[in-house]
Amino acid sequence: MAKIYESDTIAAIATPMGEGGIGIVRLSGSLCPEIARRILKRKADGPWESHRLYYGHVIDPESGMIVDESLCVLMKGPKSYTREDVLEIHCHGGSLATELVLELVLREGARLAEPGEFTKRAFLNGRIDLTQAEAVIDLIRAKTSAGQVAASEQLSGRLYSELMEAKKNLSSVLTHLEAYIDFPEEDIELSTKDGFIKNLTEVGTLLNRLVSSYEEGRIYRDGLTTVIVGRPNVGKSSLLNQLLKEKRAIVTSVPGTTRDVIEEYMNIRGVPLRLADTAGIRETEDLVEIEGVKLARETLGRADIVLFVLDGSQPITDDDRRLAGILKEKAVIMVINKSDLPKRVTREEIGELLIDKPVIYLSAENGEGMETLHEAIFKAAVHGKEASGGLIITRARHRDILHKGIVAVNASIQGIIGDASPEFISIDLRAALNSISDIVGETTPDDILDRIFSEFCIGK
Repeated sequence: MAKIYESDTIAAIATPMGEGGIGIVRLSGSLCPEIARRILKRKADGPWESHRLYYGHVIDPESGMIVDESLCVLMKGPKSYTREDVLEIHCHGGSLATELVLELVLREGARLAEPGEFTKRAFLNGRIDLTQAEAVIDLIRAKTSAGQVAASEQLSGRLYSELMEAKKNLSSVLTHLEAYIDFPEEDIELSTKDGFIKNLTEVGTLLNRLVSSYEEGRIYRDGLTTVIVGRPNVGKSSLLNQLLKEKRAIVTSVPGTTRDVIEEYMNIRGVPLRLADTAGIRETEDLVEIEGVKLARETLGRADIVLFVLDGSQPITDDDRRLAGILKEKAVIMVINKSDLPKRVTREEIGELLIDKPVIYLSAENGEGMETLHEAIFKAAVHGKEASGGLIITRARHRDILHKGIVAVNASIQGIIGDASPEFISIDLRAALNSISDIVGETTPDDILDRIFSEFCIGK
């Protein structure tokens, strides 16, 4: 992200492009009242009142022409999203109306906002901490209700509150240790050591609990890549359509119909799944099909869960066996399709292909067995555990920093137990404190901040 000039007034379209019921142009900065006075002609007389919605028209001050009919609201800082003066102009939905209004406010002295700059200003101005800022983008991108709940928990400040309580405990121990450093003739009593260890153990327990929640959080935030594989004509595309409950993939009796990877999202009990239907993997001389098989293998390489589809109405083939050999180290659910037809595959033969993998019999044609498959996918996604229901972290940045904090806390405890010098213990305690400060944004380097806010869309 380029350098932010905090004195600038920024502007952007805050609603998605395209036709809609409403389009919003948002501004933040000291020029908001002046720009509002110059381009907005209200029906109501009198001074602008903060947080009041006014009806009127957007006027080009140079030509006097009406640009659009609108509702507008001026929110005086610090009671606004950014803690600066914020102006929102609610236009008619549609690309042209909002673009014309945006061009007008830019001409009147605002500049185009950078990605995430509104939220970055909210963070820099102390309205939210960095974990809440990150939760904003997670909330926008949430694909399931579970992901939305996880983001909302973090946006509410719960993670910040728990980390601040941990920081308070760490600071208490550090303050006492520094007193002993300043007065070396005073020995640390055993009861005081026990109190230090108790406080630090509580902090370590919290940090470990948060780290252990990451895998669950990652799943709810990013989803799992679930790849459907099998040789041609075993019913992979039919299975995709059945999972999505819509005709997304072309289904024919001709082997090799699917040549590309088809990807769609679906939701199973709050877990977002990125489903990928791949070309049938087999030995072939068809140049186009060879490329499809190559792409299928690449997609398989990044799969979290694999649905290995077999045709239960046909004997197992060499292509099935070769594919099974590739999948041995993967999280595989074996899907025996076409259960509505006479069976030609035994459980013993299936077990010989892949050992200790769940086996689901179903018919992608009529939907029989789909609920059982849903349950198997969910168990594979959460590794057999139900949702924790507690506060979870969703970002690798948090997990990695918390790991460092745990190491520092454990080193502090061991130092106290081993009667290490207070100076050495205090070094570990400061490292633990710094890890918490990095997470909430008190000491986060600028390049990390730039990377975080670059994930945002312009206008948020």
